[in-house]
Amino acid sequence: MGIEMEVKTDTTTRYLDLYTGNIGKIEEGSSPFINSFRQAAFEKFTQLGVPTRKNEAYRYTNLDSFFKHDYQNYFIPEESDFVKAEEFRCDVTDLDAFGIVLLNGFYPTINGRIRKLPQDVLVGSLNAAARQFPEMIERHYGKYAKSETDGLVHLNTAMASDGVFIFVPDGTVMKKPVQVVDLVDSEEDTFNQHRNLIIVGDNADFTLIICDHTLSPRKFLTNAVTEVHVGENAHFEIIRVQNEHNNACKIIHTFIYQESNSFASSNNITLHGGLVRNSTYHYLGGEGAECTSYGLFLSDKFQHVDNFVNVEHAVPNCTSNQLFKGVLDDMATGAFNGRIYVAPGAQGTIAYQKNNNILLTDDAKMDTKPQLEIYADDVKCSHGATVGQLNDDALFYMQSRGIDKRQATLMLMFGFAHEVIQNIKVEPLRERMDNLVMQRLKGELSRCASCLVKCG
Repeated sequence: MGIEMEVKTDTTTRYLDLYTGNIGKIEEGSSPFINSFRQAAFEKFTQLGVPTRKNEAYRYTNLDSFFKHDYQNYFIPEESDFVKAEEFRCDVTDLDAFGIVLLNGFYPTINGRIRKLPQDVLVGSLNAAARQFPEMIERHYGKYAKSETDGLVHLNTAMASDGVFIFVPDGTVMKKPVQVVDLVDSEEDTFNQHRNLIIVGDNADFTLIICDHTLSPRKFLTNAVTEVHVGENAHFEIIRVQNEHNNACKIIHTFIYQESNSFASSNNITLHGGLVRNSTYHYLGGEGAECTSYGLFLSDKFQHVDNFVNVEHAVPNCTSNQLFKGVLDDMATGAFNGRIYVAPGAQGTIAYQKNNNILLTDDAKMDTKPQLEIYADDVKCSHGATVGQLNDDALFYMQSRGIDKRQATLMLMFGFAHEVIQNIKVEPLRERMDNLVMQRLKGELSRCASCLVKCG
């Protein structure tokens, strides 16, 4: 116990120094309202610290190699950074989307302008939105990203200097998705944090695609938080595609709050990355709300991917469905920690959870922990998890039909992965994910073809 506390103190001290050395510059470029959260959040972080394996939610993930590293730079945007981001140009592709290019999670303008899309949809800098639409920000910022056990959420609240703001007015049906291309690039080992706020109005329909990429080979640590409010009868989908190198650690926290009769879907597809942790929180706060949460990861070498999902049924007659899959090769490791919570009085709940994983080598390892916590009696809930190898009978059958073993193996793995990919409603993106997953299964490393930015 004494050793564990000493390690935690050393790590916390490291980030205390980072906070005190940068908070003046962070607050200078931020709004007073957002700044008002910082001190209390950092005090909460110092209590909780960087999560260790003693934290049940991080039981299967060791953050030490990235959080104990001495980063030479804490990313605070400068005007030159925004110029660099704006140099990227979008090629015409089959993916018809409103494209946004970010650098290390920040909107590319030092003045934080707000861009107006068709139907009065607003996209821009969170800081700019806090100045131009203070009532809107004060109504939603910090209301959904809450955790009593995860210090990294509070570290983000304390230090994030900006991020993306999106507002979709009531009744707006966006036929084209918004695609955010998040580029991580620096000449130094860099720690960066950003904070995003998405507000989807009543009866609105909106799809957001986020693509994470690294452009330079330095060691990167990203700790990002996204808050989403989905209004009554609204429909919202968020699709995240992650394709970063082995020196990158990506910690993503997504909090989605739903009003009555709304639908929200989250889909995390991890193609590559050194250490990736996707934490997704669905809060069903209005009767009749429905959510789906999907995830797929493909890993090899010494990569580690952890998907944490928490679905809270707070009121009666809500529905949730979870489907997560992983394919692990070489000495890769993975984790799935999924929780369904049904509050007292949340009668009529329907909730399902499934996690399936394939290990391609004896050295690959997968830990899975599906959980049900139910405090109501009129519910339909189930969960299940499998960890195994490819079906030998299926392989034999395909080989007996003249398909060689390698091709048969690829076909079985692709069919396994496609069950998650088929839930992407944006057809061009779905087709390209199919192609990219097949390339990944073949061991080919290439750029993410779904992106507007061809980053090579």
